[in-house]
Amino acid sequence: MAHTLDLLRTEPRARRFFAAYAQSSIGNGAGYVALVVLAYDRWHSPWAITLVLMADFIPAMLLGPLFGAVADRWSRRRIAILSDLMRAVAFVAVGLVGGIWATIALALLAGTGAGLFTPAVLAALPSLVDERRLPAATSLYGGVTDAGRFVGPGLAALAMTLFSAKAVVIANGATFLVSAAVLALMRFGDAPEQAEDVPRGGLLRQAREGVVAIARMPGVKTLVLSSSGVILFGAMVNVAELLLAKALGVGAVGYSVLVAIFCAGVAVGSLTGAGGAAVPELKRRYLLGILLIGAGLLAAAVPSYPVAAMGLALAGLGNGVTLVNERLICQRVVPDGVMARAFAVFDTAGSWAFAIAFIGAGALLSFTGPRPLLLLAGLGSLLIWTLAKVALRGLWDTVPEPVREPEPEPPLSAEPARPLPPPATVAGRASA
Repeated sequence: MAHTLDLLRTEPRARRFFAAYAQSSIGNGAGYVALVVLAYDRWHSPWAITLVLMADFIPAMLLGPLFGAVADRWSRRRIAILSDLMRAVAFVAVGLVGGIWATIALALLAGTGAGLFTPAVLAALPSLVDERRLPAATSLYGGVTDAGRFVGPGLAALAMTLFSAKAVVIANGATFLVSAAVLALMRFGDAPEQAEDVPRGGLLRQAREGVVAIARMPGVKTLVLSSSGVILFGAMVNVAELLLAKALGVGAVGYSVLVAIFCAGVAVGSLTGAGGAAVPELKRRYLLGILLIGAGLLAAAVPSYPVAAMGLALAGLGNGVTLVNERLICQRVVPDGVMARAFAVFDTAGSWAFAIAFIGAGALLSFTGPRPLLLLAGLGSLLIWTLAKVALRGLWDTVPEPVREPEPEPPLSAEPARPLPPPATVAGRASA
């Protein structure tokens, strides 16, 4: 916590960025609850919920590497602004239009904006703060994201009793407009420098080159595979939690508590990376996070509500620890010129893992109960931990610490003109 407070106290640009990001994260957490409500109201079928939830993953699943190529080619700050504007349009329009197919199309637009934002901002964070405070910034980014998912739904429940679901999604759109305005008045995230004698080629070529480059980095490739493997097993909990609560006899209230405990654990785990460390220590923490996930899921299978709740809290903590250390390792070992594409590859692999987990868990729960599913998820996570530990043995034990200086913040008029293609061009080539 001391490192996070030091970051906010000494880095004025970080204060502005995280203030803008916090309000849009909370709004987004509320907005997606309201979006699900509106989708079901417009088409009384479980498929309405499935389709709007999947819309958040589909763009990254299909176009993630292209999103990374966009953020490695042009100003990452401007890409983040564009993604905020896309989500603002999407959520405001959801509140103003009717019909399920228009709602799903706009949810896809919002998912596209989210897919553009994540790799661009994670790759831009090293230019936002002093190198010494980059771990705190990366940790706080994850913590704010998870806090939004935790706080937002509660605010949505209150707001929808006073107003309506339409009002909530429109308000969420307004939070993205605020974020875009704040980012537009800041200086960070310039496009990475490219050697003049290296041809860029098209975005498809750059996306392909980025995937190939990541595949040739043994340690980073292992992180992609192990992280997506853990998501594949861990995300089954999202489907099983409600049935677990019913099996334990605690109903909807107990289910809500389980979700809140898990989300709180993720947020706390994300903040543990604020102090930073050398890459070998980050690797150790990353593996520890996976181990905690596996142990927590096994504990959650115990037929006792307090033990299950503690298990999910432990799994959530491990989730946050794994994620923040994965990001910190990438910021240390991946070259800046392909960093956004690296984060996009993680996002794409993770999105596919989520989708497979949701479908697989639904199918398995048709034949078995939630406890066997949790046992499978826990044992699978421990298997991933074992394989990752073996694959990462000896890697990054002697990695030189990079030296990056934060970008200066001259008057906005002094920002060098680096034209960004028209939004339609970027959005047409890349999504979510």
